[in-house]
Amino acid sequence: MNSSPGPESQHFRRVLSRRDLVLYGLVILTPTAPYPVFGIVQQLSGGHAALAYVVAMVAMFFTACSYAKMSAAFPSAGSTYTYAQQGINPSAGFLAGWAMILDYLLIPLLSVIYASLTAERLFPLVPHWAWAILFSCAITAVNIRGIRVTARASAWLMGIMTTSAILFTLLAIRHIAFTHGWAGLLDFHGLYRPDSFAFSPLLLGAGIATLSYIGFDAISTLAEDAIHPKRDIGWATIAVCIFQGLICILTVYLAALVWPDFTTFPETDTAILDIATVIGGPFLFGALSFVLLVAGLASALTGQAGASRLLLGMGRDGILSRRLFATIDPRRSTPVRGILFMGAVALLGSLFFRFQLAVELLNFGALSGFILVNLSVIRHYFFRLGLRRGFQIVTNLLFPLLGTLVCSFLWFNLTDKAKLAGFGWLAIGLCYLALLTRGFRLAPKPLSTLQKDSPHAD
Repeated sequence: MNSSPGPESQHFRRVLSRRDLVLYGLVILTPTAPYPVFGIVQQLSGGHAALAYVVAMVAMFFTACSYAKMSAAFPSAGSTYTYAQQGINPSAGFLAGWAMILDYLLIPLLSVIYASLTAERLFPLVPHWAWAILFSCAITAVNIRGIRVTARASAWLMGIMTTSAILFTLLAIRHIAFTHGWAGLLDFHGLYRPDSFAFSPLLLGAGIATLSYIGFDAISTLAEDAIHPKRDIGWATIAVCIFQGLICILTVYLAALVWPDFTTFPETDTAILDIATVIGGPFLFGALSFVLLVAGLASALTGQAGASRLLLGMGRDGILSRRLFATIDPRRSTPVRGILFMGAVALLGSLFFRFQLAVELLNFGALSGFILVNLSVIRHYFFRLGLRRGFQIVTNLLFPLLGTLVCSFLWFNLTDKAKLAGFGWLAIGLCYLALLTRGFRLAPKPLSTLQKDSPHAD
C-alpha cells in the first residue's frame, strides 16, 4: 500500500499577512494600470474616461463584496471555481472555473506581451521573441522559489510603480495649475462633457476600463497561503478594489485635463506617453516607458502565482489533471508543475497572440466568472442559509444582484470579436463538461473515474 500523501493532503505554508495580501492585489492590478488603455477608453467613451472608470469601479466593488463573502465561507485556493461549485452546484463551478482559466491564463500572457513590446521599443535591436523568452523564464523562476519570494519581489516592483504614479500625478497637477490656474484642477469637463455624452459609448469605455481592475479576485486564490484567510482575504479584496479605483480615476481625470481634446491623440494606444512628454518632457517619457515595463513584469509575476493556484483547486478535484496541477512541492510550498505550465503558456502565447485580442478575451473570461460569483452569494447566503434579516438583505441580495447586473451590462457591451472567441471557449468547456457528467446526467466527476464503474473510485 502506498503511504505517500496524495495531492489532497498537501498544503501550502500560511505565511501571508493582510498587508501582503493587499500588496499582492495592488501589484497584480498595478497603479499604472490605466496608462496602456487611457487613450482607448477616452475615445470610446467620448471623453469620459474618468466617468467610465467610476462605472467600472462600482461594478467591481459589488463583485469584490461577493468575493469577500464567499472567501469567508470557503477559504480555498480554488477561488471562483470553488465559490460557484459550493454556492450554486458543481456544474456551475466547473463553468466558472473554465471561464476564469481563460482569465488567469491571459493575465500573465498579456503582461509578458506588453512588457516585451515596451522593451522592444526601448531597445529595438533586441527582437521581440528574445524579450518574451527572458520575461517568461524570469517570472517562472521567481514563482517556483515560493510565495514569500514572490511577495518580496512584488514589494520592490510596487515601490517603483508607486513612485512613478506619484511623479506623474504631481507633474500633471503642476502643469494644469501653471496653464489654467489652481481652479483648472476642478474643471468639471474632466469628468463629464454634456456635448459628447451618450450612455452606450460610456458602457463601451467602462468595459475596457474594467481591465484595470481585473485581477483583484486573484487575492482569493491565496486563501491557503494566508495566515488568517477568513478575516483577511475579504478585507484585502475590497480594500484593493477601492484603492485601485481611486488611483485610476485620479490618473485619467488629470490626463484628460492635460490633453482636453481626445480626438487629437497622435497614437491612441500610447496617448499616455504623449501626455507624459507634455508634463515632464523626454525624461518622463523615458521613465514612464521603463515603469510600464516594470508594471508588465509585476502583473505577470503575481498573475502567474494566482493562475497556478486556481489550476491547483481544479486539479485537486480531478476536474483537471491531478498529476499535472495538484502537486505541491514540499520544500518550496509551491505548485511547481502548474507554474511551469503557466510559464509555457505565457511564452508561447506572447509569440503568437495580438495584444488587443488578449485584452478582449481577458475581460470576457473575468466578467463571466464575476457574474457566477455574485449569483453564488445569493444562492448560498440568501436562499440556502436563509440570512435575510435587516442589513443581510443588502449584503446577501442587493449588492450581489447589482454586481450581477452591472457585470452583465459590461459583458454584453464587449466587442463582437471578444464575444465570439469567448463563447467559443465556453462551448469547448460545455463539451468537456458533457464528457465529465456523462451527458449532464451526473455531477462533474474526476477524469480518472470516467472509465470505471464506481463513482467513488479514484
